[in-house]
Amino acid sequence: MAADSFEAAEIFGQVVNAARALGVTEIEAMIGSGSNALTRFANNAIHQNVAEHERHLSVRPVIDGRTARAGTNRLDREGIRAVVEQAIAITRLNEADPELLPLAEAAPIQGVERFFEATARATPEERARAVAGAIRVVEEAGQTAAGIYSTGESTLTLMNSRGLSAVHRETMARFSITAMGTDCSGWAKASACHHADLDPVALARRAAGKATESRAPRELAPGRHTVILEPAAVLDLTGQMFADFSATAIRDGRSFLNDRIGKKIFGDNITIRDDAFHPLQSGPPFDGEGVPRRPLALVERGVVREIAYSRQAAAVSGVAPTGHGFPLPNELGEAPGNIAIEGGDSGVEEMVASTERGILVTRLWYIREVDPYQKIFTGMTRDGTFLVEGGRVTAGVRNFRFNESLIEMLSKVEALSPAVRASGEEAGDMVVPAMKVRDFNFTEVTRF
Repeated sequence: MAADSFEAAEIFGQVVNAARALGVTEIEAMIGSGSNALTRFANNAIHQNVAEHERHLSVRPVIDGRTARAGTNRLDREGIRAVVEQAIAITRLNEADPELLPLAEAAPIQGVERFFEATARATPEERARAVAGAIRVVEEAGQTAAGIYSTGESTLTLMNSRGLSAVHRETMARFSITAMGTDCSGWAKASACHHADLDPVALARRAAGKATESRAPRELAPGRHTVILEPAAVLDLTGQMFADFSATAIRDGRSFLNDRIGKKIFGDNITIRDDAFHPLQSGPPFDGEGVPRRPLALVERGVVREIAYSRQAAAVSGVAPTGHGFPLPNELGEAPGNIAIEGGDSGVEEMVASTERGILVTRLWYIREVDPYQKIFTGMTRDGTFLVEGGRVTAGVRNFRFNESLIEMLSKVEALSPAVRASGEEAGDMVVPAMKVRDFNFTEVTRF
């Protein structure tokens, strides 16, 4: 059960009183609560239904340029007092940070509506009916289904002793399915704040169709191929680079954007924004210190334009914070978290039709960084990799390992589909298009 505003205020009042009893007046509290329920299925049958309810509190005092954080899930009076004492004790043991700022002042925060009562109250029976329909589709294709369907709600409240109070309520539903044959597999996944926006049967049809089309896969020679990356594959690969759009990362010399701000590094057709208010996004409209998020033009027509600034990074650079800071203390600073890559007007079917010979990729996995400055990654395709010949899909192919620079890849994009909310396994949900890319580097055929 989510904590309401009155309960959060009461908890924060106890935090403030416990801190004052120890001579501390600057203190911040994050109060989180929520519930999540998960229906898991495998071998064409539901085998698990679990639900959890959780509430937690973390507090952060600021004392003479020092700070630390402690947390608890005990929200009775004794538990609150104990966590405040612990946080203060740890803070007093730390060394002072000359760049540490006082707690954030209150500022107007634009609200977003991402809470749907029907999703918060979704029942196991409701999820089971949807899963049963999806399993039926896969069974009729002679395949075996496995996956999950989850629904949940959460509330985050951030308050501090300078009068800041920020609250965000959200629901979230996720459905993922893998359809497996003897020598093939297909996959589909989607998420939405409102579970009515998910269509498990349609996702099952997509997964089963991919498995059917990839039976008896052929083995192709590795090399540079034209590739059509579906949105999930685009998400999981491009999602690896956005922690670098950070003032702290650039200052620390660990970003591939060092010496590249204001320069054209991608193709003309690549424009990327960070926008917490995008209608297909999720998450709170404020950061880990309660600073309102503002939209960022990260890349415009291939040119790197803006980066994220936490309050501390902004103060060091003499600019305004962008509302992308992580809860303090942390070593990472900040990062954009609501990525939207602008799309085009070519659907995946049109991309296939315009391709004489290429590879269609459903998704990627086991992605690892090889070169942090050139942003080279390796990984593998899975759950639906296909040969395109003469403008149509002609066969499934065995999976490849790839070795590709994101800088080069995003300079070789020949076509973009309309952007959609996509879900993957290697990166958080993003709004991305499918991409047709020339000369994508596949280095070997995998065993999987």
